[in-house]
Amino acid sequence: MEEEKVILVNENNEQIGLMPKLEAHEKALLHRAFSVFIINGKNQLMLQQRAVHKYHSPGLWTNTCCSHQRDGETNIKAGMRRLEEEMGFTVALKESISFIYKAPFDNGLTEHEYDHILLGSYEKEPVINPEEVADWKWMEIEAIKEDIAIQPEIYTAWFKIIFDKFYSHITI
Repeated sequence: MEEEKVILVNENNEQIGLMPKLEAHEKALLHRAFSVFIINGKNQLMLQQRAVHKYHSPGLWTNTCCSHQRDGETNIKAGMRRLEEEMGFTVALKESISFIYKAPFDNGLTEHEYDHILLGSYEKEPVINPEEVADWKWMEIEAIKEDIAIQPEIYTAWFKIIFDKFYSHITI
């Protein structure tokens, strides 16, 4: 099976090439990504705990799912694909904001992403893929913001950035 490639972009989100995912993270090159936020009718966000064998941020809590678009794939199609792969369901998604962030990790890899926030609504329980997700929970959005301030070490870098700068955009 061919290694998955990410879409390299410039700061205007214009595609400038493709590169194997691990190589892009080793070289800290800017690439396209997305973060899905699923919210229920009680204004709770579905969080996932990343599987403990992930190559970065293992066991940390984060948004419902996230990944990278494939060449020629829209943000919405990519988000729906990954939501099904990780959480076992799909829903209609809408685009919110996008932003660039850079986060180095202890293992020498760096996330340097042009991240697109995708929002959806769902009321049921997911059927998690244990290869991708260790656990999940619903949590009120304000409670997440407070918990990140108290124990930031249990959350992923990108999730903390989103909640620090953009959490007011996380509404359905």
